Amino acid sequence: MEPTYKILIADDHPLFREAISSVIVSGVEGSEVFQTDDLDSALSVTRENDDLDLILLDLNMPGMNGLNGLMTLRNEAPTIPVVIVSAEEDKQVVLQAITYGAVGFITKSSPRQEMTKAIQQILNGNVYLPSDIIRTGKESNSNRRTRNDENPVSAEMLNSLTRRQLLVLERMAKGESNKQIAYNLNIAETTVKAHVSAILRKLGVHNRVQAILSAGDVDFSHYLKR
Repeated sequence: MEPTYKILIADDHPLFREAISSVIVSGVEGSEVFQTDDLDSALSVTRENDDLDLILLDLNMPGMNGLNGLMTLRNEAPTIPVVIVSAEEDKQVVLQAITYGAVGFITKSSPRQEMTKAIQQILNGNVYLPSDIIRTGKESNSNRRTRNDENPVSAEMLNSLTRRQLLVLERMAKGESNKQIAYNLNIAETTVKAHVSAILRKLGVHNRVQAILSAGDVDFSHYLKR
């Protein structure tokens, strides 16, 4: 029987690979898991398996050279989604990883249940970001001062959103998938997708992740009062 998903775990810590493999096997039934411990072997597995559904990539394993390794992997296999799994909890690192092409970011301190939810969410075609980091901004003071310059969302842009679009964006910023948003707002998933497309256009961003990062510090209660 063909596996449901083929997933590569690229991390140089055997115990962590074992732990995340266990999360995948129990949380994503029928998956086939590959494991590597450096960038070169990850690239090799990727070349041999161009039908991989997901790569879970450690930022600090041998050969990575920080985010350069992510760029190398994305250039080699642009169609395979890559999620960073890292001990980093700095919002700027999360932001840079997304800018360099990752579709999600999972912190190694996440509870098992949260990791399972994150992987399932990504395999369903959604992004996953650590909402606590995005919301509270665990970055240095200097980065905090420049953050709004890098991700400007003006009051004018937010005021251009309808009330329903604001509600959708608010839930996106909490890390909810389209399916979860549809359930919580009692609307169809296709309607949520239409709202998301409109939100991206109005905010002048290219993808869902950029929208979420841009909206990380927005006081939605202020705009929803109108």
